[in-house]
Amino acid sequence: MMIPDAPSYHALAAIAVTIAMFVAFARGRLSIEIVSLMTIAVIAVGLYFFPLEGTKPTDGLSIAFSGFGHYALITICALMIMGRGLVVTGALDPAARLLEGVFKINLQLGLLVSLLIAFFLSMAVNDTPVLVLLLPIFVALANRGALPASKTLIPLNAAVLIGGMATTIGTSTNILVVSIAVDLGMPTMSVFHYTPIVLIAALVALPYLWLVMPRLLGDNRVESEDTVRRFEARLRIGADSVLAGQEIATILPKLPANLKFIDNPQGAIHEDQRLRISGTHEALEDAMRTLKGEVAPTWVLDRIKRKSTDKRQDITVVEMTVTADSRLVSRTLSTSGIADLYGVAVLGIHRPERIIGQRDQFDDGGDLRIAEGDVLLVMGLIDDLHDFARNDSLLILDGARELPRRSKALLAAAIMFGSVFTASIGLFPIAISALGGSILMFVTGCVKFDRVGRALSGKVIVLVAASIAIGRIVLESGAAAWLGEWMSLGLQHLPAAAVLAVIMLFVTVLTNFASNATAATVGTPIAFNIASQLGLPPEPLILAVLFGCNLCYATPIAYQTNMLIMSEGSYEFKDYIRTGVPLVILMVTTLSILLVMTYGM
Repeated sequence: MMIPDAPSYHALAAIAVTIAMFVAFARGRLSIEIVSLMTIAVIAVGLYFFPLEGTKPTDGLSIAFSGFGHYALITICALMIMGRGLVVTGALDPAARLLEGVFKINLQLGLLVSLLIAFFLSMAVNDTPVLVLLLPIFVALANRGALPASKTLIPLNAAVLIGGMATTIGTSTNILVVSIAVDLGMPTMSVFHYTPIVLIAALVALPYLWLVMPRLLGDNRVESEDTVRRFEARLRIGADSVLAGQEIATILPKLPANLKFIDNPQGAIHEDQRLRISGTHEALEDAMRTLKGEVAPTWVLDRIKRKSTDKRQDITVVEMTVTADSRLVSRTLSTSGIADLYGVAVLGIHRPERIIGQRDQFDDGGDLRIAEGDVLLVMGLIDDLHDFARNDSLLILDGARELPRRSKALLAAAIMFGSVFTASIGLFPIAISALGGSILMFVTGCVKFDRVGRALSGKVIVLVAASIAIGRIVLESGAAAWLGEWMSLGLQHLPAAAVLAVIMLFVTVLTNFASNATAATVGTPIAFNIASQLGLPPEPLILAVLFGCNLCYATPIAYQTNMLIMSEGSYEFKDYIRTGVPLVILMVTTLSILLVMTYGM
């Protein structure tokens, strides 16, 4: 076997830029956005002054900036918008509450069930839509007190990717590898041709995903649980409330998480009774929904909803601090006239520990007197909220939250289901179905045009663009082909299992630093040629390429689902390296052994 020629200067430069980008990401001294933009700039400037053979200087600009117009980036943005639609309409609340019940039994059991659901769903449905469906559910679960999103999303993504590897339709990369192999003369593989191999490998990987990965990931929530404010409120029992006619002791197991009764009334609870409760913002919302009670006068809540419908504005809940100059000091909610004056509703009052215990906290009717430093949880339209804060000397705190537009929940769910279904059966490419779904989200009002910025992540956008540019320059400069030639030269004296492992690792490196398509396009013909040169059956080597293309756990740029979870989990580049590299080693070892055993090599 002849020694390959020396690589071109462009190939060496492509390898150097790729390594430099990886090192910069791993060190974490510069933000991901800065590193990504610098990478794009280096490629653009370098190819302008030193263009590829047979190209013009301006052709390099199209390579460097191709990522910003690439279908993969457009698809990711469209999927983010559809995911935002599910969140703001509350469409996934039922599924989140169902899984929340499992997590309440046991956190580890809940995570295991979730990983199994993700794995088996992605065997039949393309892995990107599966993750898009599950992602907002787990973010909602984290907000409800389950495991933090940062501890669940990377394991969940890995389960989706492993499941997608199990069938030829699980990912578009699988279809690409199989189609290239057929063009090279191999017979067509059935949908479940190699599924048993992946199922056994998944059994080996599952304990790592379930028990080890979450421990390697930190709690990246901005606000820890012990700083979440608890608000005191009066829950008015409605005629159809589950509490009516019941005693507190019998209803306690059914209460929402983080909700407590301050009073313990004796005997059965009756309609229109007012009970003092304490809970987080989310707990108060759950109390109103599940217990069918109200924490503010019904007439003002109805007026806010009607005004929201008439003006087509979202209802917002904000936290406001009472200042020393406020007229509300020493008043109660019932004597403040807030609802009449401003058309907003105060849902609850949080009293900091520093002012708990002062005298005259309650009036004769048992209502809490407002004090300087109290934090009010206020609901209304944004203009009314600002009028209230300005006129009554209140400070609006960060973290305003729009209430879900539940009237559009079914519509948003139907749009998402239609997009996922049409993509999963191959009726439309995922890019087209996602774009169509996002347009429908806008047209139907599930997502407002002025709220798109909250759905999109600038970090993810520039990271995708940089990864696409790197993939193109690695392929077009000849760097990938040159590495493949050297790899085939060194494999002739290795045992079969080592040959499979090296091919899988080579494709895995390409996948994690370039793209799945690049790895499939370069790796499949190389593996086929190696099989003929070494006298090995081609199918296990082709499968090694297919598996390697799916082992994209070690970097966020390796696959679009990795980037989708990055902002929601508040992940850094090193989180992927820390959890992904051990999983890659585990999967390469297991799959190589299984291929040798299956094909009698």
